[in-house]
Amino acid sequence: MKGIAVSTTVNGDAVEFVCDARETLLDVLRNHLGLTGAKEGCGTGDCGACSVLLDGQLVCSCLVLGAEVEGREIETVEGMADGDRLHPLQKRFLEHAALQCGVCTPGFLVAAKALLERNSNPSESEIRYALAGNLCRCTGYDKIVHAVHAAAGDLRRQQKARKKRKAAG
Repeated sequence: MKGIAVSTTVNGDAVEFVCDARETLLDVLRNHLGLTGAKEGCGTGDCGACSVLLDGQLVCSCLVLGAEVEGREIETVEGMADGDRLHPLQKRFLEHAALQCGVCTPGFLVAAKALLERNSNPSESEIRYALAGNLCRCTGYDKIVHAVHAAAGDLRRQQKARKKRKAAG
């Protein structure tokens, strides 16, 4: 069986791969590109463990075919950190013990990032709503919600400091 050649961008890098027409984006990320952050929790789009951003939109990568990402931009949990510098969400998840087994954590991080890119100052209700598509069996949700709220504050302070530096100089 002949594969489908796909050119796309993953975490800012141009990527090419060949996949079977039936392969999901999740399988492509994990098996062809070595990006194992997204996890298969359910395979039906119900748990959010495989969440990624596709052209800035939150999607379950188990529901997207690999061939569908031709020419599109994908962001995964692996693209959140800047080298050794963790994203504020990643830092706050650690500080707030908002993870346990780690299966759901990448999906929560990506979903939270999508939220904070749209809304830099979400209420607790807005955070819970944005994360409603992600399921956790270990930690419960309060620690996750508190971590996202704290990271939102960090990101606002960083943005304010950047604006201040830019104005000064």
